[in-house]
Amino acid sequence: MDKDNHVLQQGGYKAPAVHKAFQVLRMVAEAQRGLRIVDLADRLGYSASTTHGLVHALLREKALVQGEGAHELFLGPLIAELAFTDWNYLKVNELAQPILNEVRDRAGATVFLGVRIRSRVMITATAEAMESFKISAPVGTSIPLFAGAVGKVFLAREAAERIGQLVAERGLPRYTPNSITTVEEYLAELNRVRSRGYAVDDEEYLSGVRAVAVALNNRQGLPMAIWVVGFAVNMGLEKLEQVANIAADSAKKLRIELEEAGDADLESAVASLKGQGR
Repeated sequence: MDKDNHVLQQGGYKAPAVHKAFQVLRMVAEAQRGLRIVDLADRLGYSASTTHGLVHALLREKALVQGEGAHELFLGPLIAELAFTDWNYLKVNELAQPILNEVRDRAGATVFLGVRIRSRVMITATAEAMESFKISAPVGTSIPLFAGAVGKVFLAREAAERIGQLVAERGLPRYTPNSITTVEEYLAELNRVRSRGYAVDDEEYLSGVRAVAVALNNRQGLPMAIWVVGFAVNMGLEKLEQVANIAADSAKKLRIELEEAGDADLESAVASLKGQGR
């Protein structure tokens, strides 16, 4: 055993730069909106030069991406790639993509599949609308849990007390004039989500944009949901209900396929173990 490995195993080796890089990623992941470098430096207590160096290293590796205009920082595609490199998640996307494509074609809008990771939702697969003018976001993009329809279907599974705690910690941001900003209204909205089986975003996260979301209610892995996003002029209230039905059928179909795939993998593993025991 060489000296470096011995030090690592004993837990005596420390890498301050690695620790700081993870602090940057954690801060960006937990932020309600994109953060600028100056915001990160201020919140973490790092010098401007240290923060600048860390951020640009993470940008080069695509662990962070930079938005337009104010140069706000968001988690990059590398995070999703690392999180979903495991073959199980690759299989999820393989099974999901044809279903997402079908929803897109029937709804005429962009479709996302995503998972809840603590206080954010990360996009893991997407089927973009065919039109040149469309809603678009790359795999790895994350949005706040209290943003739009997809967060509602995840939070509808939480108790009212837990919702109150989350609101106390993070607040209910006013993204647009339509945003729900009181706990009472938000809890009432979650009751409607439970009753309908789907959530609606009526220009609450982005002005001029409507969305419908349905939870997969998957038994294994991180909680997943499908949501359909389009421009309000093309997604009237009647169409929202139609899209919700399409999304609900597709979420059920994907959940069944994932469960069947999981059962097949389990049977294969058991058969392999039996073979080894002979």
